[in-house]
Order: sequence, then structure tokens, then C-alpha cells
Amino acid sequence: MPIENLARSDVVTAQEDDSVEELATHMEESHVGSIVVTDGDEPIGIVTDRDLATRVLGNGMDPSEATARDVMSDDPATVDHDAGFYQATEMMSEHGVRRLPVCNDSNELVGIITYDDLSELLADEHMHLADVIQAQRPEY
Repeated sequence: MPIENLARSDVVTAQEDDSVEELATHMEESHVGSIVVTDGDEPIGIVTDRDLATRVLGNGMDPSEATARDVMSDDPATVDHDAGFYQATEMMSEHGVRRLPVCNDSNELVGIITYDDLSELLADEHMHLADVIQAQRPEY
């Protein structure tokens, strides 16, 4: 199944010059732990709640003056929309990330897939497998 079918399409995005204060507020309001920084429709960076804690608070930056550009991880690892589940998990492992922006063939942002999303999918598949096995057990 293509990762695009598993990914969330409602990606929270920001611009490079948005203040980290705005980013934190947007994360809180949207109930997300990351924001993809875009230039047009292309992902150019990502800011996580951990980035805000370590790069802003940990470095004594003023949240009203620091911008996404100052704290984002630039050139984020992305996954193609038609990649599979295992390709996404390999990318996460290889790059040491828990979130992957999903891009189409034109490198435009079309979604985001997270480690939690993939874990939930695996848990659902395990439950389905358990149901199949349980249904095939002979009764004694």
C-alpha cells in the first residue's frame, strides 16, 4: 500500500520567517508535535516540539524574535508518495527521525507520516491477524 494512503494530508505548515512563538502556538492549537516549513509547496525544513525546547529554550533564544529559519532542521528527509510502508520505516531509521513529509513527483508536500502512525498501523494489523487466527482455531 502506498504511504500516501497511510499519511495524514492535513499537514501543519509554516514559513521560514514565522516566529518560534507563532510555531509553538500553532502546534498547540493543531495538537501536533511538528511543523513542516515550506517554500511554496516544497518542504525545506521541519520544526519539532523538541527543537523548540532544545534549540530555543536550551540556548536562551527569545521566542518572539527567533524564527523557524533559526531552529528548523533544514533539508528534511522526505518519502515519495508511492513508497511503501517498509521504505518509510527504513528512511526513519536511516535518518534518525520520527516524522517524514510525504512528497509527490514534483517534490510538493502532500502529507506527513509519523512513527506513531506506523506503529498504530502495525498494531491494527496484529489485531486483525489475531482475529483471523482465533476464528480458525478448532473448539475443544
